[in-house]
This record gives sequence, structure tokens and C-alpha cells, in this order.
Amino acid sequence: MLFAVAAFAYTLDLVSKLLVVAKLEHHAPIEVFGDWLEFHAIRNPGAAFGFGAAFTVIFTMIAAAVIVVIARLARKLYSLPWAIALGLLLGGALGNLTDRIFRSPGIFQGEVVDFIAPKGFAVFNLADSAIVCGGILIVLLSFRGLDPDGTVHKD
Repeated sequence: MLFAVAAFAYTLDLVSKLLVVAKLEHHAPIEVFGDWLEFHAIRNPGAAFGFGAAFTVIFTMIAAAVIVVIARLARKLYSLPWAIALGLLLGGALGNLTDRIFRSPGIFQGEVVDFIAPKGFAVFNLADSAIVCGGILIVLLSFRGLDPDGTVHKD
């Protein structure tokens, strides 16, 4: 399940970015819900809110490390909710890592394609959404006492 969720999240992110680059980049933003939500293509060398543009290589290494940790944890995973949460994290990390490796300006320095632009908030993409949803789910599972191995503890 972990790898199925990851593949689904990764595919959605990849296809959406291919469409954005082909149809939206270098064009006017598209209003989705008036001025509350637009699709507006930008390239982001940094992290959320454009933070850390000079640290693209570090973000690339962090994403790669997250992928390795999740892949190793998968062998000990016996909880469906944890598989979904980690699958979202893995798919999102792979989506943004693909941009960092293969997009300009160069290998391991690529800029991430962002395009979802809510009014008064940062511009983001589907990989970012998957990472945030996976992170929220992990926090909820942890508060409920459910461990990745399927055991429940009461603390």
C-alpha cells in the first residue's frame, strides 16, 4: 500500500507539473475561484515560501535521505494508516526530488515547479500537498498511539 500511494502521489505531481510547464508557464495566471485561488506557474529554488534559495543542494540531499528512511521503514510496517501517510511523504519527496535533479538550472540544483496559488499564501504543488497531508496524518496517528508496526500504546 505504501508504494501504491507513493506511485499515485508521484504520478499526479509529475503529470500536473508537465501540464503546467507546457500550458501555463510564461502565460497569465488562470483564475480558479475568483482571486481566491489561481494557477500561477513559478520556479522555486528554495523550500516553502521561497526560503533557502541558496540551499537547493541541501534540500536535494534531505529529500533523498527521507526517501531512504521511508524505504527502510517499509519492511517493518504493518499499519495501513501509516502506510498511507508514509506513501504520501514518499510520493511528495520523489516529486520534488525529480525537479531538483532534472530541471534547470542543473543537476541537483533544479528549481521545483509550483503552481497552486491561494490568495495571501505561498505558491505550492501537489508534491508539497502530499508531504503536508502525510505529515498531518503521522501526527494524528502518533497522538492516537498507533505505531508503524501496528501496535497501539497508551501513554
